[in-house]
Amino acid sequence: MLMTYDDVLDAATVQRFREALAGAEWIDGATTAGSLSRAVKRNQQLDDRSPTAIRLGNDILRRLGAHPGFLSAALPERIHPPKFNRYAGGGRYGVHVDGAIMRIAEANLTLRSDLSATLFLTDPGDYDGGELRIETPFGAQAVKLPAGSMVLYPSSSLHEVTPVTRGERVCAFFWIQSMVRDEAARALLHDLDRSIQSLSARSTPDDHDIVALTGVYHNLLRRWASV
Repeated sequence: MLMTYDDVLDAATVQRFREALAGAEWIDGATTAGSLSRAVKRNQQLDDRSPTAIRLGNDILRRLGAHPGFLSAALPERIHPPKFNRYAGGGRYGVHVDGAIMRIAEANLTLRSDLSATLFLTDPGDYDGGELRIETPFGAQAVKLPAGSMVLYPSSSLHEVTPVTRGERVCAFFWIQSMVRDEAARALLHDLDRSIQSLSARSTPDDHDIVALTGVYHNLLRRWASV
């Protein structure tokens, strides 16, 4: 399941992020890659321990905690603190798959990467190339969203960032461990939740059928969730 969300960050917040990141100290992204990914990764990242990365990452997490679409689709149990990267001058990240287990050292936790997310901080017109190409069962999909928008996709997917040949591409990215590990079960719950929300908007709060459907949703979640 590949989902996109518009305006996770509004224009004013994107501008604030960009100003903060413009003055940040970037490091070679290859230093944070695994042994196989290092050979195909050519970008820059913020040091995860930098005050800018921590402050902006916490801002993203607060906003996602109040985003109904993201919460419905991801059913997050744990979210890795957001990281920030920059591509320019031919920078790219060749085809790779995200690691299955992520370490959150500062919290002394590990995270199973069920879902990956990229939050775009530059508009598509500001750079050439830089598409996030994600392999899906229906073929590769190229994603290049407006600043402030986000894509959510299975971490098991092969994906790449194509070379940026003009301008620069700046994004935040992170991983989610879902309460529901099985992708098909998670997609069914998401579809059911969306239908309940749509029906609720056209019905009274005490509609018996909606109450019954809500019960089905929570009983399925109770069956499939691990917390």
